[in-house]
Amino acid sequence: MGSIARIIAIAAGLAGGTVFSQAPEFAQQYRQRIGGAVDELRVIVEDFSRQAADHHLDRQQALNAYAQSSDDFLRDRGVSMQSTITRYETLLSQQLKLGTAAPVAKPFVLLGEPDDVVFANTWRDFVPGVPVSFAGLVWGAIGFVGGWVMTALTGLGARRIVRRRKGVGQAS
Repeated sequence: MGSIARIIAIAAGLAGGTVFSQAPEFAQQYRQRIGGAVDELRVIVEDFSRQAADHHLDRQQALNAYAQSSDDFLRDRGVSMQSTITRYETLLSQQLKLGTAAPVAKPFVLLGEPDDVVFANTWRDFVPGVPVSFAGLVWGAIGFVGGWVMTALTGLGARRIVRRRKGVGQAS
């Protein structure tokens, strides 16, 4: 590998390391957003459950009462409430998984089943952080090696193509 190729490979490695080192920080900011969403949805779901209990119904019985109503508005509110409860339970589950995952694994947990709204809002407001955690350093190293390898493989492929073209041009 020539000196220019080495410099390019190092630069690509540094770029990859910088980008990948942000994965744990993004996961942390995503987790904080999920926490806020879960807190707000909990208020709504607990209020609904409390109102159902005041009328001697469990949550599912209250949802069934909405579904069986002859009033379109009440049926639609029941569908909306079911959707809210489902989202709350999904986010609560993901919050638990993110909370119990090893720091290095959190980005994988996040990518496994992200909430589209929370992910988009986290991305929109993402503020990069300095990767001083072990997880940030591991992800930075993965990115560095990945950038180096991709550049080396791309350069190797380009050199082979140039050699073949030179060989074909000389054979004519």
